[in-house]
Amino acid sequence: MSDAIPGASKRFPTSHSGDLAPAMDHLDELEAQSIYILREAFARMKKLALLWSLGKDSNVMIWLARKAFFGKVPFPALHVDTGKKFPEMYAFRDQYAKEWGLDLRVDPCPPIDAVDPTLPPAARSAARKTEGLKLALAKYGFDGLIAGIRRDEEATRAKERVFSPRGVEGGWDVRDQPPEFWDHFNASPPQGAHLRIHPILHWTEADIWAYTQRENIPIISLYLSNNGKRYRSLGDADITFPVASNAANIDEILIELNTTKVPERAGRALDHETEDAFERLRVSGYL
Repeated sequence: MSDAIPGASKRFPTSHSGDLAPAMDHLDELEAQSIYILREAFARMKKLALLWSLGKDSNVMIWLARKAFFGKVPFPALHVDTGKKFPEMYAFRDQYAKEWGLDLRVDPCPPIDAVDPTLPPAARSAARKTEGLKLALAKYGFDGLIAGIRRDEEATRAKERVFSPRGVEGGWDVRDQPPEFWDHFNASPPQGAHLRIHPILHWTEADIWAYTQRENIPIISLYLSNNGKRYRSLGDADITFPVASNAANIDEILIELNTTKVPERAGRALDHETEDAFERLRVSGYL
């Protein structure tokens, strides 16, 4: 797929008066809001990084950041690496970190022995990312982390704010979230703590795919059907599984999303463990 530096993609129909008036469709509005959030974060945080998980959401986020800052992402892209991603994901990372001119930081996660042994197996494996992120925060001193989560993806994430404060240990208090009226964001984390910034919190899975198609953003082939199966969500290879699907291109993915009853994270082993496992991870600082 082509990889020109992203730019505006607006249509300018003629108004009744004969003047050219800009028209914003749904994707334009989403893009504009996300770019506003990214610029707010960059202006207000002292040391910022973008968490790059290599999946469809964080790839859209990097694309938006390149648009927001005229083709160059002005903060590091941080990959907290479990060492267990699919080979296709690592190949994608290595190729596009170079092509997009990213300041890529790859930081490893600690071994599974270092995480809470009371968590169920998949959650315990996923918790390595939480511990790896804490180590990266201590190493680099970031006070703001841009993360590609969406409210429609998982019930706990629906409770998030756009600018979400974390405690000194990275914990998240779901009962103490700041109000965000009229796009006024709290950008003052406590001393030694950080904020999570969520530029695509208001997007849906279908929005991500429609925007990826419109912008011609490169994708990982695992998202497309192979022998009647494809991945809806990508994580570690040992705890992520494909779902039944014949969608072999983005048009077919969008048609499928209109009718499917299968949840986006159906292939994530984590989501099929104990009811509170995911919330326990999120409260302790999971991505």
